[in-house]
Amino acid sequence: MFLMTVKRVAGLLLIVSISAFINESESSTPLADYCAAFNQVQLDIRDGAISPDSARNAFSEIMRNIRKIVKPDTCRGIDSAYFVYPVESYLPRESVGSRGRGFRPNGFDLFDREVAGSHPAHDLFVRDKDQDNLDDRTWKPINVLSFSSGIVLATETGWKYDSELRGGNWIWVYDPCLDGLFYYAHNNIVEVQPGQSIKAGDKIAEMGRSGYNAYKKRSPTHVHLMYLQLDSLGMPEPYDTYEWLLQAVVKSDPEM
Repeated sequence: MFLMTVKRVAGLLLIVSISAFINESESSTPLADYCAAFNQVQLDIRDGAISPDSARNAFSEIMRNIRKIVKPDTCRGIDSAYFVYPVESYLPRESVGSRGRGFRPNGFDLFDREVAGSHPAHDLFVRDKDQDNLDDRTWKPINVLSFSSGIVLATETGWKYDSELRGGNWIWVYDPCLDGLFYYAHNNIVEVQPGQSIKAGDKIAEMGRSGYNAYKKRSPTHVHLMYLQLDSLGMPEPYDTYEWLLQAVVKSDPEM
C-alpha cells in the first residue's frame, strides 16, 4: 500500500508539474516531458495507482499538448503504400489471427484496469512452435516493424518472466497524420526510445512472449497490435485496422 501511494503521488506530481509548465510556456516545452508524462500515466493505470477519472483527465491534457508540438511537414494519402506490415517477412493473410475476427472493442476502457473482456486489437502470429522467440524457418528473431510513421511516446523494457503484468514489453507510437496511437505489446527486445521519430517499416522491436498471458504455453508467439483513434479532446477510441493490415506493404528480410 505504501509503494502504491508513493507511485500515485509521484505520478500526479509529474502531471501537475507538466501542466504548470505548459501553461507558462507551451512553445518551449520539450517533447521529452510529454513522453515522460504519457509513460507515467500508462504505468499508473497498469499498477492501479491512479483513478480512471484522473487518468482520463491527464491523458487528454497530455495528448492535446503533444498535438501542438508534433506536427508533420506533410501527410501522404492514407492508402496501401502508407502502411508496412508489422511482422517482417510475413503475409497478412497467414498471420493475422482469426482472419480479423479477433478484434472485439466492446467494453474497452484504457483507463480502468478492472474492465476486462474486450480485445480491441489484432494478434499477428508467427511460426514458433518451440516458443523460443525464433522463426522456425530461419532460426532467427522475428523483427517487428512500425506499421506507420510517427513518434515513439513510451516503452516498457523491464518485464520479467515471473511478472503477472500484462502487455509485457510494449511500445506506444503517435502518428500525427492519422492523429492516433499504435500500441505494440509482448515484444522480446524493444529497439526504440521515447521521443524517437520513426518511419513506416523501421524495425522497432524483436517479437517475443512477454506479458502474463502471452508467456503461457497455451499462447502462440505473436505481437498484439492496437490502434486508438483520438477524438477532438484527445480521448482514444478503438479502430479496426484489419483492412489496413491486408493492404499494407510487406517487407522481407533480405537474407531470407
